[in-house]
Amino acid sequence: MSIKGSITALVTPMKENGELDYSALEKLINFQIDSGISALVAVGTTGESATIDFKDHIKLIEFFVKTASGRIPIIAGTGANSTDEALHLTKGAKESGADAALLVSPYYNKPPQEGIYKHHIKIADEIDLPQILYNVPSRTASFIEPETVFKLSCHKNIIGIKDATGDMKNHSEVLNLCAEEINSGNFLLYSGDDFSSLEFLQKGGHGTISVTSNLVPNIVSEICDLVNSDFTKAKKLDESLQQLNKNLFCESNPIPVKWCLYKMGFIDKGIRLPLIELNDIFKKDLEQNLNELKLL
Repeated sequence: MSIKGSITALVTPMKENGELDYSALEKLINFQIDSGISALVAVGTTGESATIDFKDHIKLIEFFVKTASGRIPIIAGTGANSTDEALHLTKGAKESGADAALLVSPYYNKPPQEGIYKHHIKIADEIDLPQILYNVPSRTASFIEPETVFKLSCHKNIIGIKDATGDMKNHSEVLNLCAEEINSGNFLLYSGDDFSSLEFLQKGGHGTISVTSNLVPNIVSEICDLVNSDFTKAKKLDESLQQLNKNLFCESNPIPVKWCLYKMGFIDKGIRLPLIELNDIFKKDLEQNLNELKLL
């Protein structure tokens, strides 16, 4: 399995009362596929996995798989700070027909590196499904060190890592340590930071798992396609998104991107507590970004 290029960490549409909106989700999935996206992440951080129960979590993955109908790969967000919970969700993702799973480093309980290693190895040993590690210390207070990534990269079911640190030094260390697995095509590096994703791709990355591509999947896809063939054009396109990239994190993701999709007419206002609708003070700047990109 080799998933490369532009990958959208898709929002989970909800009605104003917080009820899941499958009709809007179907439209979003088809919009993404029609716009040339390479793959989708279902029920990740951007998909509000933290406030979706097990039953709905699996139901959403099943819906993604059914709607995509083999047109692009579906990567299921199945991480948890409890190894048993992560096992349960990853097993459910496999049974639902997902092509891969994205597993965030265990959050809140701050395990040592050996605990992080054993967590991921246990899941990889028990469930025969391609798995992508997810390093996002700003949210988890749990950093997967390059040496731990290297040890995990040797497992046949661990096929890559999403690096949301935005730290090119960390990227380089992982690239060097995992060179053998990377060169053999067994381990892929994904940016999880829209602001630095172009540099990440230029320096050996294989794809980007993007929030911004919820809004402009066509542009993010084109950037990924052009990195190695026409970097000047890729850089120009990336520069056109930088202000949007910044403003989409003016409040916790996915608050800003859901508000943008609401303004674009794709989804209702729904978002689950403790997240709330975007603060009015940020709306003007985001609306300006959307207008400049001709999205309104």
